[in-house]
Amino acid sequence: MHMKKSVVYTIVGILVVIIAVLAYLFLHQRSEMTELVEQMTIEKEELQEEYEDLAIQFDGYQNLDIKNDSLQDLLSREQQRVQDLLEELRVTKATNARRIAELKKELATVRSVMKEYVRQIDSLNATNARLTEENIRVSTENRHLNTENTRLNSENAALTETVTRAAMLEATSCSYTLLNKHDRKTRIVSQARKLQFDFTIAKNITCTPGLKDLYVRVIDPQGELIVPQTEDESEGVFEFENVSLPYSAYQQIEFTGEEYAGTCYCPMPEEIQKGFYTIDFFCEGNLIGSFPFQLKK
Repeated sequence: MHMKKSVVYTIVGILVVIIAVLAYLFLHQRSEMTELVEQMTIEKEELQEEYEDLAIQFDGYQNLDIKNDSLQDLLSREQQRVQDLLEELRVTKATNARRIAELKKELATVRSVMKEYVRQIDSLNATNARLTEENIRVSTENRHLNTENTRLNSENAALTETVTRAAMLEATSCSYTLLNKHDRKTRIVSQARKLQFDFTIAKNITCTPGLKDLYVRVIDPQGELIVPQTEDESEGVFEFENVSLPYSAYQQIEFTGEEYAGTCYCPMPEEIQKGFYTIDFFCEGNLIGSFPFQLKK
């Protein structure tokens, strides 16, 4: 009888130990799960703050007077994209690790696009600042002249600027087509070996008619110029604002004063980058048109 009681006590003791161990493991695992959920919640909140900061940046750029309708439209679409992703993030559970990771990747993509927009907007702002500074300098110098000279100088400057601007050509539109190695149209970017650009130059009866040298520069998403391969490194440049610039394509056009529709071609590198490109047209020492476009793989 005494032996039976000892066995019972031993079994009860073992059961108590097992229950205690199981209770400890359960509480420990529960604590770890709680910490994990808290960490995932913090990560979601941080990601949401990053999206909100990016949305605020887009709002700031929308308030700028951007003199480029195409860039303004692209900026608006990306701004709406950020808002849509932000709304989705707000309703996504913090424990949905897979979707949270996908939204992080989306944020990196939007930031990359935003970087390109900032580059273009900063370029426009720098130009405006330079023009503003020049206007202030001219105004300060003119105050030291007498009334008659000031009036005559202002009239001459205004007349010269009017004539120069009136005589400048202006590229008003540009579209692109991907061509494969057989010079046939393709929609697959990886198969493209050449870009075909169809452009339009506006009617201008003030401009002197005749042969015009048209230079084209195509800038890739990294800000690098796409240049054709030539044996003579001295070729492939033109003068713009006292600087020799290389170009992507060149052709001579016959401008009569009427609207001109033309086509030019630019070879593509073997490894084509996806993202936003810019094509700039130059003629007679002037930048006559700039157009952004996007290549998607």
